[in-house]
Formats: sequence, structure tokens, C-alpha cells
Amino acid sequence: MSYMNIGFKEYEHIFDDLYTWILREKIGEIEMRTRQEAINYGLSFPDTYQDAPFHDENWQLIRIRKNKKAFLWTYERDGKICINVKVSPQWRDLWRGTYAAVLPGYHQNKEHWNTVILDGTVPEKEMKRMIAESYDLVNV
Repeated sequence: MSYMNIGFKEYEHIFDDLYTWILREKIGEIEMRTRQEAINYGLSFPDTYQDAPFHDENWQLIRIRKNKKAFLWTYERDGKICINVKVSPQWRDLWRGTYAAVLPGYHQNKEHWNTVILDGTVPEKEMKRMIAESYDLVNV
């Protein structure tokens, strides 16, 4: 198939795949101390997009295209940037017990969601693990 004969939608998908690959190659450079850094990491997963569904720019969600489910919620609360991630119940209490910045999910089911305050106390490796797990749990 010649690339000259494909429509915009097919071209857009190729661009998205390339963008995702570039972000994944640079993943070591992405830190999670700001909302934008968390959003950038969330957008590095395949077939994801950013959404502000509540007509409130404070709430920015990263969703999976195929099912429109959110796996990463970002917002500011009490002057702190927070993220919400879906978590399997077997890991939920470990994260909450290990890091003071990991709390039951704000405005979400406390059994299946955690809130993480981006205050620098949770190592970047663990932040990435939590977001990746959330992506996996929602990508069904």
C-alpha cells in the first residue's frame, strides 16, 4: 500500500505511533513532579488522549481511545498537584502504607483508586509503575 493513497485518519495513526515511540524512548527524561510531566507520561502509552470532561480545566484526564476510560486523573487540590490512578486491591494497601503521599482515591471508589500527591516523596520509578498498572487495569 502506498502512503500516497492513505487518508488523513491512517496518516494520523502513523503519526501517533511515531510520537508514542519517541516518548517511550525518552521515558527516562520524564519526571513526575508537575501535572504536565504526569500528563506527558500518561500520553506515552498507546492510543491515549487528554480530556477535560467537566468543563473545569483543573481536571485533566488521560483516556484510552478504544474504550474512552480514564486511567490517569490530574488536578490541583489544596495547593497540591494530585493524580488518581486505578489500583488492584492487592497493591492498594501496600502503596498507601509505604508512602504518606498515597491516599484513598479522591472523588472515586476508594477500593479501586489511589490519589498520589506529587510532592516528590514517591520515587519516579514507583509513580511510573502505578500509572502503568492503572493503564493495564483500564485497558480491557
